[in-house]
Amino acid sequence: MNGADLPLIAVDAMGGDNAPAEIVAGALLARRDGLARVALVGDRERIVPLLGDQTDVEIVHAAAEIAMDASPASAARGSAGTSLGEAVELVRSGHAHAVVSAGNSGAFLAVALIRLRTIPGIARPAIGAVLPGRRGPVVLCDAGANVDCKPEWMAQFGVMGSAYARAALGVANPRVGIVSVGEERSKGNAQTIEAAALLEGLPLNFIGNVEGKDILVNAADVVVADGFVGNVILKTAEGSGIYFSEVLRESYELAPLLGKLGGLFSRSVFNVMRKRLDYSTYGGAPLLGLRGNCVVAHGRSDRVAIRNAIRQAAAVAAADLVGSIGAVCAA
Repeated sequence: MNGADLPLIAVDAMGGDNAPAEIVAGALLARRDGLARVALVGDRERIVPLLGDQTDVEIVHAAAEIAMDASPASAARGSAGTSLGEAVELVRSGHAHAVVSAGNSGAFLAVALIRLRTIPGIARPAIGAVLPGRRGPVVLCDAGANVDCKPEWMAQFGVMGSAYARAALGVANPRVGIVSVGEERSKGNAQTIEAAALLEGLPLNFIGNVEGKDILVNAADVVVADGFVGNVILKTAEGSGIYFSEVLRESYELAPLLGKLGGLFSRSVFNVMRKRLDYSTYGGAPLLGLRGNCVVAHGRSDRVAIRNAIRQAAAVAAADLVGSIGAVCAA
């Protein structure tokens, strides 16, 4: 693909624990690897020294930042002139095809919701996180945008998650399940049972209830949950990956000489496992249901995670995810 034909991704250079250095470095990696064109949005005086000899990178100056602990309401009111607000504005105006931010996720959602609005037929946007399933990726929707949900919102999460799995992950007919406390249709709280009934009536490949133990073994391609439960699942999966990596490292350090030798021979296997469990492999999660492509990256993202978040943003833009969700809602 010609460089001029690549999607342009607006990157909030000041958002995240490691901003702006790691954010800029990740954007340059994505650009170097031919994943996308990038527009770095933030304080020009802090960005320029980080570019090295890459003097042709687009910079959109925005002197202000939204604090990581700012409330969504205050962030939305004061977003004008901030790196996040101006990055979202680039998508709203049509200049950029997508926006990536590792900053305050609640603020990102609030600003994007006000400036971009939702797709007709979608009540609330949701985070579509990708989990490292045993036989391939699993979409979790909602992963934390809406902690209190109505059953009809959860049914819409199934529509959006299914469209994302098809458009960005290449799953032809995604199996959609809803997280519950048992496989039987009668199991679950009133919210889950009602949401399942609504999902069953939609043009989706709905397979019913999915228990927590079945998510990472690919019982479904898309798992639906309210944002409270979904965020607990996401953070547990992330924590488990860190835990297993630490256990492997500690076990190697405490092993006798023969054990250390065996560990050296198995290092490539352990590295593959670590990569599969690492949150940075996917880099970010899209905010589904908005009239613009938005990808939320982890607050502690390093340059590799930002690179991969930009790759995700370019993929959803190329696949016209917004149009795919809109088409299902209009049907």
